[in-house]
Amino acid sequence: MRRRLCPALLLLFVISLIAPPAAAQENWRTFSVPEFGTRVEFPAGLFSESEGAPQRGSGQRFRTADGQAQLSIYALRREGLTPAGYLRANLQVPRQSLYYQRIAPNFFAISARHGDMIYYSRCNFGSEAIHCVYVIYPGDQKRAFDSVVTRISRTLRPL
Repeated sequence: MRRRLCPALLLLFVISLIAPPAAAQENWRTFSVPEFGTRVEFPAGLFSESEGAPQRGSGQRFRTADGQAQLSIYALRREGLTPAGYLRANLQVPRQSLYYQRIAPNFFAISARHGDMIYYSRCNFGSEAIHCVYVIYPGDQKRAFDSVVTRISRTLRPL
């Protein structure tokens, strides 16, 4: 015997696939790197697990409880670098693999897909420091993470 899904249940299922993670809708807090004057808001309800120090600079790495997504917030000395120069020195994928890139005089934002994961990075360049966020999340959750990544990116500021 085949059962038919009620249209309302089907709609709720589809919405659950594209809605932002519930934890991201609440419990936003500010994280700062005082030695460099970095400040950013992030969803502490979503990125709730500390992963220790970031791969570069000073700051903190976080992950989701299921370990599928990561957020790094970090800062480092500018040492005369420009956004384009920083990317030339540090970009670890071919430039043509980026599906989004914006490079301005005082920041860059890039995004790429590698396998099943999406990578997003933004760095703002102050007079003495570079303030950055780096987010990795599953590609099948792109629609759910888009608004989260946008808000994180827009709140990245020097103190």
